[in-house]
Amino acid sequence: MADSSGALGAAASQTKGSHSARLFERAQRSIPGGVNSPVRAFRAVGGIPRFIQRADGPYLWDADGKRYIDYIGSWGPMILGHGHPAVLEAVLQAAREGFSFGAPTEREVELAEEILKLVPSAEQVRLVSSGTEAAMSALRLARGATGRAKIVKFEGCYHGHADALLVKAGSGLATFGHPTSAGVPAEVVQHTLVLTYNDVAQLEAAFVAHGAEIACVMIEPIAGNMNFVRASLPFMRRLRELCTQHGALLIFDEVMTGFRVALGGAQSLYEKQIPGFKPDLSVFGKVIGGGMPLAAFAGPRAVMELLAPLGPVYQAGTLSGNPVATACGLATLREIQKPGFFEALSRSTRSLTDGLLNAAREAGVPMVGDCEGGMFGFFFPKDAGSAQAGLPQNYAQVMATDGDRFNRFFHGMLERGVYLAPALYEAGFVSAAHAPADIEATIAAARAALR
Repeated sequence: MADSSGALGAAASQTKGSHSARLFERAQRSIPGGVNSPVRAFRAVGGIPRFIQRADGPYLWDADGKRYIDYIGSWGPMILGHGHPAVLEAVLQAAREGFSFGAPTEREVELAEEILKLVPSAEQVRLVSSGTEAAMSALRLARGATGRAKIVKFEGCYHGHADALLVKAGSGLATFGHPTSAGVPAEVVQHTLVLTYNDVAQLEAAFVAHGAEIACVMIEPIAGNMNFVRASLPFMRRLRELCTQHGALLIFDEVMTGFRVALGGAQSLYEKQIPGFKPDLSVFGKVIGGGMPLAAFAGPRAVMELLAPLGPVYQAGTLSGNPVATACGLATLREIQKPGFFEALSRSTRSLTDGLLNAAREAGVPMVGDCEGGMFGFFFPKDAGSAQAGLPQNYAQVMATDGDRFNRFFHGMLERGVYLAPALYEAGFVSAAHAPADIEATIAAARAALR
């Protein structure tokens, strides 16, 4: 357990005179909303965002020197925790050799080979710098490969902020209550079909109506941008069948789940339960960069070779395959392949999730939750009847949970030194650096906050 200077004792409520408050006021004069990514602003939960000064292992320290147990993990990449020695050494060595060359390096090849070794569905991979860029490029590639225009996505799934995908997305857009974004012309999204997650009948109807026009279906197999919602086995099985039947490409957006829920990503979990299952294209980010700006999309050689310079589908990036980012990602991927890594990570995440649910049960507060690998989520149903119905299965059900109660719980945990995502619609992340004492301290904080 943390002592009085640690996680539980160090995070008293911040006043308007805190250094974070002063920094936020200053930031708003030069940066829209004071932040460079919307969900960081605490607009959904209220209060003053914490400006982070440093991190180590499972902890963050804010600008006022207060320590928090970190369950954001830079929104997923920090699967090893912050400042892992092997990763830090790899990054320092790469930085000494040069920040960027604008030319190919051996490390790019090594990282590509490592990804392909762990993802049997893919034969080639293209490295990019962000999840948005990877999803946007995979979408363009699918349209180029099929010669079709229409795409299917699911309400509440977020695939980055490319125009064609920014329709009824989750994550930050859900936080601010906007089903789409200003600045996206109607003609840009006219070919985007938005369906309900886990609704087999609606999926079948869409393919009956538009099957010959659909280039691809893009899906978060475990949606982490409407908190934590799994695609059911019947839904995923039927989705694969329909894409195959109609010649559409199935794109797995594993920016969040890739190398996080399992070594082979979410697709490896579905493959175990649906014989022969695999997506056509996969999108990765977060863990493969280890905290650096790096992402990728991957698929079979016949499709990937349609990319320039071999084929007619253009995609490029000045910083793609950055030598420092690839060093960070490669070191991270090598660490997570060590024997027993995912077993231990899964135990820690399950212990946390079960502990939170037990604490809520003891306090008489309705709560449901789920986890996989190092990713978890929880919801506050509005009543006991809703709790008995189980976990939300789609965006509408997520929106029906108790956001006000989540906000109060978030601040109760923050005051007690536990840093959860500042929005109901975001999954949480456990790292290998979270020790049993950190999990115990978190559950103890939850007991107090839930009262």
